[in-house]
Amino acid sequence: MKEVAPDGGEIAHIELHEVTKHFGRVRALEAASLSLRHGSIHALIGENGAGKSTLGKIVAGAYLADGGRMLLDGAPVSFRSPREALEHGVATIAQEPSIVAHLTVAENVLLGAEPSRMRFIRRRSLNQAYEQVAASAGFDLAGGMSAGRLRVAEQQQVEILRALCRDAQLIIMDEPSASLSRPDSDKLHRVIRALASSGKTILLISHFLREVLELADTISVLRDGRIVARTDAASATEQTLVEAMLGRPLTAAFPPKRIASQERRVLLGVRGLKAPGVLDASLEVAAGEIVGLAGLVGAGRTELARAIFGSVRSSSGEVTLDGRRIGRSPRDSLRAGVAMIPESRKDDGLILTRSVAENVSLTTLGQLSRFGFVRRGAERSAADAVLARCDVRGAGSAAPVRSLSGGNQQKLLFARIFLCGPQVVIADEPTRGVDIGAKRAIYDLLASMADDGLGILLISSELEEIIGLAHRVLVMRRGQIVSELRGEAITERAILTAAFAEPASTVHEA
Repeated sequence: MKEVAPDGGEIAHIELHEVTKHFGRVRALEAASLSLRHGSIHALIGENGAGKSTLGKIVAGAYLADGGRMLLDGAPVSFRSPREALEHGVATIAQEPSIVAHLTVAENVLLGAEPSRMRFIRRRSLNQAYEQVAASAGFDLAGGMSAGRLRVAEQQQVEILRALCRDAQLIIMDEPSASLSRPDSDKLHRVIRALASSGKTILLISHFLREVLELADTISVLRDGRIVARTDAASATEQTLVEAMLGRPLTAAFPPKRIASQERRVLLGVRGLKAPGVLDASLEVAAGEIVGLAGLVGAGRTELARAIFGSVRSSSGEVTLDGRRIGRSPRDSLRAGVAMIPESRKDDGLILTRSVAENVSLTTLGQLSRFGFVRRGAERSAADAVLARCDVRGAGSAAPVRSLSGGNQQKLLFARIFLCGPQVVIADEPTRGVDIGAKRAIYDLLASMADDGLGILLISSELEEIIGLAHRVLVMRRGQIVSELRGEAITERAILTAAFAEPASTVHEA
């Protein structure tokens, strides 16, 4: 319910005044002030490390501010835990949902708020409460289904229902679309608009500028821990937002494509590869070439990448490098000269508790060791050289990786690639979860690798990346490569047409 100030104006749902937050010597927020209107969608954008998630976590009670003050409906508050924030109607939907896999959907939604009598859960009441909140949100999720079977988009629906059944009035969404396909993102956008229309206030933290412009009423821009701009979304453009985020113009989203050499030297060859999620795949990647692998979620792109690298077992087919067959394990692939940047840096790429230098040197420890002991001086020197090349900022080589922003963590994976010196790089969603400034830096790294004669197999769910970077595009559907696009034939329409069409081996060339 909107409240009115003594002067007749509307009291903000939540206000932050001169809020500061430090982690050791690192300044995460400096005198940040923010005001959210009731029933509005307020977007918070900025580069990785700008302080977006820190500010959201202060509002949600996960962090306690070092200074400043926060007002909820005009009254001073200071949440010391997410539970305390939830008691005041503030809930968070994180990028990675917190689901208890062995419980049902209904049990997850009402977790901690189950109707009970004498310490026993009343199952009928629980199911009735779930059906009521699911119907009010328009979600068609069976309450009795095991939560472990849900896709990411459905897990997010569980998180939203969890917030609604606790009568949350302010919902913080931190990168809610980062792991979703375009159809699932569109569904989520409809839900967000419906929540705002019903009077809920949404704080949307996102690095997708198009999403922000489509959804938000108001946009605040963070840079280096400070809010440097606030604007109505109707008067903003991607270009103005980028300039506010970076403090300078970004002249082009992608580096220019280098003209491929007439002498096509095939580096990576894949013939008749079959593996879980891959029916029968054949492809080639030449020196100096970026080959894009496109398709819908579940088409088999990541499964094919892992089968090529050897991190999943293939049932048939072969993988060659420079015409020589390579073994079927990650160790064999690395020794032969094939490296991979995995889809999830947290799950498969980095050891967050270890130092930056230790993470960079993971694949080259044999070269940096003597008599079974790592030469720490040599390790630091080698790491510092590639960290500088990849422009990894925010911490020295001795700092733990968890202290880096998402964009710098992602660039750390590229530093590891440069250190091991492969001939072919498989990059699976290399810009997932990073801001537009870090994206351009990663695009430049990919382009520089191709300029140096490496072969790049690029997997991305963002068609703009595929179109902007790839010399050729292979489109997958149901575990098969169904189309190949080259030159001016590489368009969003052509890719989507192939992704949705029935499998047929086609090559389109301008």
